[in-house]
Amino acid sequence: MSEKVAIVTGAGRGIGRAIALRLMADGYTVLGCGRNVRGPELPDAAHWVQASVAEPMGASRILAAAQALGRVTLLVNNAGVQVEKSTLDSTDEDWDLVIGANCRGVFNMCRAVLPDMERSGGVIVNIGSISATAADPSMALYNASKAFVHGLTRSIAVDHGPNVRCNAIAPGWIMTEMADDAFALAKNPQAARADALARHPVGRMGTPEDIANMVSWLASDQAAYVSGASFTVDGGMTAASPLNPGLF
Repeated sequence: MSEKVAIVTGAGRGIGRAIALRLMADGYTVLGCGRNVRGPELPDAAHWVQASVAEPMGASRILAAAQALGRVTLLVNNAGVQVEKSTLDSTDEDWDLVIGANCRGVFNMCRAVLPDMERSGGVIVNIGSISATAADPSMALYNASKAFVHGLTRSIAVDHGPNVRCNAIAPGWIMTEMADDAFALAKNPQAARADALARHPVGRMGTPEDIANMVSWLASDQAAYVSGASFTVDGGMTAASPLNPGLF
């Protein structure tokens, strides 16, 4: 039985996979989960359960599988979906999909782990987005859902300390399939990518490993005095003015 079990939702690919790999390197026993069957990108050393976080019973199944491995000390809520539509174009089905995964799913998983964490201690890291405070076009439900994630993060930190620390990460442009889908909305996707890159003071887009590194720190004792905070990890993009620095 492990003394350091981490649950990583949406661990099958992208940011979730990078988080799972980093936590395994940090000595955690990792349980990944997702709506689909285990993908080939996740190593055999990581455990897996197929379940939907949007369903309370799914969250219960995930927690039970993790507890069978040992003491759950870390939850990383990474699972999320996006629908590329405005408010007017979004349907009830779109609402159920995005709010189900991005809001209800985070809530369900936090509620599931909190009883044990309040008694024995634990850390929750929620993956939000810079879209929570600066809306991307034609991403109405996604933008709103990420604002919920940051708000819930603060509430959990306030209501469930001192044994539980809860923080959020707000990634910027991280090169994953979701980012590709967002750029595809542009009239000229190639030009949109070039413009986005020019707005990054660090000179590059983000990688899933950049977010995994932040999760690792927030889960560590080095962050013992950090709770209720949201950390922007975007290469400096949102620190700049709207002027494109590539034109100056």
